[in-house]
Amino acid sequence: MGEAAKPVLSVKGLTTSFLLDGQWKPVVRDIAFDVMPGETVAIVGESGSGKSVTSLSIMRLLARNQSRIDGKIVLNGKDILALSDREMRRVRGNDAAMIFQEPMTSLNPIFTIGRQISEALTCHGEMTRSEARGETIRLLEKVRIPNASSRFDEYPHQFSGGMRQRVMIAMALASRPKLLIADEPTTALDVTIQGQILDLIKSLQEEEGMSVLFITHDMGVVAEVSDRTIVMYRGEAVETGPTSDIFRRGKHHYTRALLSAVPRLGSMAGQKWPLRFPVVDTATGERSEPQAVADTVVSKTPVLEVKNLTTRFAVRGGLFGAKTGAIHAVENVSFDLFQGETLSLVGESGCGKSTTGRSITRLVEPNAGRVILDGCDVTTLDSSSLRRMRRSIQMIFQDPFASLNPRMTVGAAVAEPIIEHGLASRVEARNKAADLLEKVGLSADMASRFPHEFSGGQRQRI
Repeated sequence: MGEAAKPVLSVKGLTTSFLLDGQWKPVVRDIAFDVMPGETVAIVGESGSGKSVTSLSIMRLLARNQSRIDGKIVLNGKDILALSDREMRRVRGNDAAMIFQEPMTSLNPIFTIGRQISEALTCHGEMTRSEARGETIRLLEKVRIPNASSRFDEYPHQFSGGMRQRVMIAMALASRPKLLIADEPTTALDVTIQGQILDLIKSLQEEEGMSVLFITHDMGVVAEVSDRTIVMYRGEAVETGPTSDIFRRGKHHYTRALLSAVPRLGSMAGQKWPLRFPVVDTATGERSEPQAVADTVVSKTPVLEVKNLTTRFAVRGGLFGAKTGAIHAVENVSFDLFQGETLSLVGESGCGKSTTGRSITRLVEPNAGRVILDGCDVTTLDSSSLRRMRRSIQMIFQDPFASLNPRMTVGAAVAEPIIEHGLASRVEARNKAADLLEKVGLSADMASRFPHEFSGGQRQRI
């Protein structure tokens, strides 16, 4: 009989604590699992459950003066917690690589994507610059970036969200790692692009023979990609097993709550108005009874009217940057929104959804059309009137980490627009910020923390 295969990654008794108010607070407790060669293991759980902290602990990417990692982590035969910083740098890339949730914050905006991938190759390998350029183009083609050679010298902002995630995958593959850690790589992508990225990771895994540790909150993604699943809840692994068993016979109440939220074809029967869908309590696994809800539309007069909105972006080229064409991002879009109503704009990546929102708030100037908010035409306002108007209309962006100032506490960030628009004094604004944090499921004492101390889902709540 042949010798049994050894795990690529073995985690035993992992406990990670953060220094908060002078005391060590454990946020991940006693986690244990193995990842075998060629296997995909998923860690699934809600925002703040400790999934990302687990992956960052494995890669030793947490600030040493603010975190403490206990337990044992063995990666490709190396005791990770016993390595020096220099030895750990060699492990990252050669033995394991990581794809993050927000590619725009992972890529350097002032360097071309070709330079950034080439740097990974020359840093971990023995390649010359010309060899690294050729290998970079090959990697970009491998992750299905069209016209890879011509896009080598383009910057991250010139790529869509899905394309930037492909660039991150190419960078992760540069040194042929044994383990790929994918931390929510499809969260910010639309369903079409999400499917393409998942298919890409699976095909590359088969070609390269990698193991994959997949971090996600989405049980639908888990069903598609993983062989085994670890369910995390409040910093602990509450259930572990083959993915098929988890889906068929999930035992823990939180696992059942996650599974109940997964839509199944043929089971999406609507609820007759005014009943709302039942909600599952994640603490108990109990389903609520359908409840009647009042009609939220309180007026038949639109609060927002968008009429024939058109936004185009100039394409420039040549020595003097002359206009050579235009991208028709939004063309003759019209709709009304009534007070108390929720209206959805749905479409794939690049169809103009975000540009429509930015044009309405005049963060992007529209070329034509009218935007009427409470009877006032937003497109005709001067700068001071526009500033006053923005008290009445606010926007939540796709990438929370890029929207939050990393040097401001979240309490100061939430209070800033209140102070800026003269709605309250500084003291009142700080108190209001604490109340608002509690309304979105965070605690008031989190106001003194910085954005990097929160998970992606928690940052979106902020």
